[in-house]
Amino acid sequence: MDFSYILNSALPQKEKLKAFGFLEENGFLCLKKKIADGEFYTIIRLSEKSFTAEVFETLTDEKYVLFDVISANGSFVGQIRSEVKELIEEIRGKCFDSQDIRQKYFDFLHTDLSAAGDSPWADEGDVTSSVFRCPNSKWFALVMKIKFKNLGFESDEEVWVVNLKADVEKIPEITDKKSIFPAYHMNKKYWITVLLTAVTNFDQLCDLTRRSYELVSVKK
Repeated sequence: MDFSYILNSALPQKEKLKAFGFLEENGFLCLKKKIADGEFYTIIRLSEKSFTAEVFETLTDEKYVLFDVISANGSFVGQIRSEVKELIEEIRGKCFDSQDIRQKYFDFLHTDLSAAGDSPWADEGDVTSSVFRCPNSKWFALVMKIKFKNLGFESDEEVWVVNLKADVEKIPEITDKKSIFPAYHMNKKYWITVLLTAVTNFDQLCDLTRRSYELVSVKK
């Protein structure tokens, strides 16, 4: 099962991982852990670009393939998945560093672009989304909370993102689908979505935001 989406919102700390029990093996940090009262075990592998878990039967060392079959249901496979996900969350909590740069980004918008956010959908119960506008009242940045699965990952975890306008010809080359994605809930030809997370290049984010401001400010 692929948990690589976590690398988009948190930074692994090698020494903490080793203290947790991870060992270096063929370019990966690996952890072997018993689950299901020892009848199975999971092997978790971490690299710079991937974070995965596999499950094996203890007696035969054969891979438990149902673990990776999304359509597979049942209480037992559900229990196995639950135990592995709890272990992954424990590892993330103890061995990864997360940073919410949303407030830092808000400060940049206020000081660099003199933009104060407003919440146009507050009357509808959405108090998390903030819109930042140019002097012409058109918005150039939309900060909101969405689920990872809205960006193509298999996770219901909520993350902060910002939608920005970008140069049409540059969008294909800057959307790496790690920190910059085709726009969520917007016209993907003109807009992008950037993750406001620890691995986001803040200087690049500021440059993209300034460009969005310029594009929206253009008088036609």
